[in-house]
Amino acid sequence: MGPGMGGDEAKLLKKFDKDNSRFLDATERQAAREFIATERAEGRIRERGPGGRRGGGGEASEVQPGRKVTPDQVPSGGDAGLYDPKVLRTLFLQFEDADWEKALADFSNTDVDVPATVMVDGKELRHVGVAFRGASSYFTVPAGRKRSLNLSVDNVHEDQRLLGARSLNLLNAHVDPSNLRSVLYFGIAREYLPAARANFVHVVINGESWGVYVSVEQFNKDFVQAHFGTTDGARWKVQGSPNGRGTLAYLGDNAEPYRRIYTLKTKDTAASWQALARLCKVLNETPAERLEAELAPILDIEGALRFLALENVMVNNDGYWIRSSDYNLYLDPKGRFHILPHDSNETFYLPGGPGFGGGRGGGEGGIQGVELPPTQGIDNPERPLIGKLLAVPALKARYLAIVRDMADKWLDWDRLGPIARQHQALIRETLKADTRKLSSFEDFEKNLTETASGGGGPGPGGGRGIIGIKEFADQRRAYLLKVTAPSKP
Repeated sequence: MGPGMGGDEAKLLKKFDKDNSRFLDATERQAAREFIATERAEGRIRERGPGGRRGGGGEASEVQPGRKVTPDQVPSGGDAGLYDPKVLRTLFLQFEDADWEKALADFSNTDVDVPATVMVDGKELRHVGVAFRGASSYFTVPAGRKRSLNLSVDNVHEDQRLLGARSLNLLNAHVDPSNLRSVLYFGIAREYLPAARANFVHVVINGESWGVYVSVEQFNKDFVQAHFGTTDGARWKVQGSPNGRGTLAYLGDNAEPYRRIYTLKTKDTAASWQALARLCKVLNETPAERLEAELAPILDIEGALRFLALENVMVNNDGYWIRSSDYNLYLDPKGRFHILPHDSNETFYLPGGPGFGGGRGGGEGGIQGVELPPTQGIDNPERPLIGKLLAVPALKARYLAIVRDMADKWLDWDRLGPIARQHQALIRETLKADTRKLSSFEDFEKNLTETASGGGGPGPGGGRGIIGIKEFADQRRAYLLKVTAPSKP
């Protein structure tokens, strides 16, 4: 079901699904929407977002409708996979309701998805559940502009798939005028870790183009099967929060404190929570000289070091290093935890924003520009994954070697630049015609190499300059190679 923010998800589906069809038909949706309006007016169901407010205050912004598009006007993706980075596939969504956008907003923060028929490459999929998703990428974006979508392909028909996928995350490139950051970040991440596949799609809703979306693979049982060869184990999502609490601090052996922070996406078992509590206890309470030996059976330490290096090198302003949130945990059947990346639109960024303790590009510890130390957070008691692991000399040495390797290989513009330009060329014409995008076409063109205005409203980077990807790569690479250079004898 559609993810929600701003409090516990309101459970409405069972109450209004009178025919037990697993979705609400038009009559049932209308009754549910009237109920929601009353409940929200009386404060029993919260709006989505901080303070219980709806995206952009719920008011439609003044935008020109997108061009009309029909299936016969777009090329087929052919045999290319859903996440092929060289293909811009078009997804057609058809809602029954003309006010589908208002319906999605009404049902945000509930367990109700709005059904749509989806057509891809001539194949029709019925009763696909659609919901708005995201935090600041939702509540800072006004109605009428591009907001991120979650598509539950198997919402009603359990065996239904879209080119093999049971669900899709279609993201709006919030505060990323280049539109490229997520696809680049996950491409690099997959060189080091199990990480989501990501590319671009063109979305047409009720016959109107809504432009380019970033399509990012879901962290689900299919992802686990692909990377670990099993669907067993436990998966947690550590929700995004400016006050991030997913520190992996030890909170005792009782499951309840962990339940309030870590969202378990698989079957709720006492064993899963006991394993998480044990991980946190070993991480936080084991002396440095014994830590690696005691952690190795229950944590993929090498993977954790790579995860931390990825976040630091690419300066992910949504993640563990800055606010202890926006990452995934997987407990495999052998009892080992794996820490995996999740959010990615605020990467290749100057450090800053909520959780940093200072203004963008400066503030905390006198950090200026791209000069975020590779050991940032080592002395922060709220970041035990960093502080405890890097307190072990051998692990710190391995971590710094990974940092240097990533910077040397993947921030080299001779290597990264052609990949970025290929992505840009693929989406250029569709994005140029996109009337719903969050930043200008001029900034899209410019931000590949130069600082451009931030898009997406008052969130991090909104209305401020966002460093160009080439600017970032050149400057960050030079800094990291300098500070990680081997000591001379």
